[in-house]
Amino acid sequence: MADPTLRTPLSVTGQVPVVPTPPAPEPIQQPQQETVVVPTGQIPPASQFIPTVPGNGGFVVPQTTAPTVPRRGTSCIGRIMRILVVFIVLGALGALGWFGYTYFAGNRQVTITYWGLWENEATMRMILDDFEREHPNIKVEYFKQSPKQYRERLAAAIERGDGPDVFRFHNTWVPMLVNQLAPVPGAVMSPENFISTFYPVAKNDLIAGGSTIYGLPIMIDGLGLYVNEDLFAAAGASPPTSWEDIIKTGGLVEKLTVREGETIVTSAISLGTSTNVEHFSDILAVMMMQNGAKLTDPTSEEAEGTLLFYRRFADPNDPLFTWSQSFDSSVPAFANGRVAMILAPSWRAFDIKQINPSLNFKIVPIPQLSGNTVNYASYWVEGVSVESKLQPQAWEFVKYLTGKEAATKLYAEAAKTRLFGEPYALVEMGKLVENDPFVGAYIKQAPMARSFPLASRTGDNGINDKLIKYLEDAVTSVNSGSSPKDALKTYASGMQQVFSQYGLSVSSVPAN
Repeated sequence: MADPTLRTPLSVTGQVPVVPTPPAPEPIQQPQQETVVVPTGQIPPASQFIPTVPGNGGFVVPQTTAPTVPRRGTSCIGRIMRILVVFIVLGALGALGWFGYTYFAGNRQVTITYWGLWENEATMRMILDDFEREHPNIKVEYFKQSPKQYRERLAAAIERGDGPDVFRFHNTWVPMLVNQLAPVPGAVMSPENFISTFYPVAKNDLIAGGSTIYGLPIMIDGLGLYVNEDLFAAAGASPPTSWEDIIKTGGLVEKLTVREGETIVTSAISLGTSTNVEHFSDILAVMMMQNGAKLTDPTSEEAEGTLLFYRRFADPNDPLFTWSQSFDSSVPAFANGRVAMILAPSWRAFDIKQINPSLNFKIVPIPQLSGNTVNYASYWVEGVSVESKLQPQAWEFVKYLTGKEAATKLYAEAAKTRLFGEPYALVEMGKLVENDPFVGAYIKQAPMARSFPLASRTGDNGINDKLIKYLEDAVTSVNSGSSPKDALKTYASGMQQVFSQYGLSVSSVPAN
């Protein structure tokens, strides 16, 4: 039976310039006797000798008039020799100037700085060495940053003029970093190439005005459904593809929830609360989009219905009750076999394996509502500082780092020390890992993924974290008995304040 609080989803909206040849000069009339021009009187001001460009494209130097004085003893051969000497000197000076330019511009070695977040120096070293081998005049210094207050430290360093040349940032940070981000040069990536290279969500997040690109994605991520395969096998159940599979009579809530009296021993899925459901903001965001709610206007009936539906899983008086505020946080609860399903980003698999290396689990695409497939995206991007004095070299590095060759090597290198590398951002590489039990779900979902600044664990201490706090208050309010309408009205007011704090309006935020 379809849940009455979920409404029918709405439609998804969401050369070298050519210098003209000057006309041939008029034939020179030979004088009756050789003369030389000798300037007399005042020397014209320097400004009179500034070349002007006439309509025919040639240069015209203003002429002065002076009387001619006869000169004797000058031979034609002498004049030719002097002209030849002038040409030789000018040619030598030109060659010397070109040599100096190519030597200093093309052969001087520079060092660019790169701030990363997740990879250790050992993981990055091979990639950096390969780049430096192909670009012997560019060295890269890599600095792994702490995620704590990273965005604020990054912005402050750039404003001081001592920030990195290249840095990693979250896809939702563009409105906060727009004054620090250098646009991608057309020679590195055109908007047309960008759209065909990366997933559609990146176009909405990173291209402003249809032409200005603010970074190149290094990976793709979002939400996947983690499934405890042993618990599913014991219940004779299969992973869901729809929310109906979870909530219907005889569905997964009934099959997977294990009770001892009134106590829940094993939960079917971690939903319904905010404080102990990790990534609850991402989950609610995608559920609202699936249900047709517009996240920039969260007071609609679709938004209210979604919040009520989410609440049901933690309501002791509801048949879907399977999760409690008293449970451990969802990720360790899943790792310890206390919950059969959670929704989380790919990187939480590393935490789960660290907590319980023997846990048998896989990640599948998240449940959907019939007729409205929407997934969630939360990913990281490589950008260049607008204050960098080495932008051409910095973009050359970013182009390499986000390209196919480096992506392949980085994935393989990271997989040596953990389950997998970063899910590929390049559409053409998705097929290489689409069947992977961990990464494949995120690749399959990427073409229909959307984003919004409710992304958890970005460490931005900005739009994301502040909106999440207002949404947390809304969930807590409903769980305490308030109406979803009032809770979402307060949340919407808080959202306006947050956007206003950063000089934004609702219309300026990428639409979900």
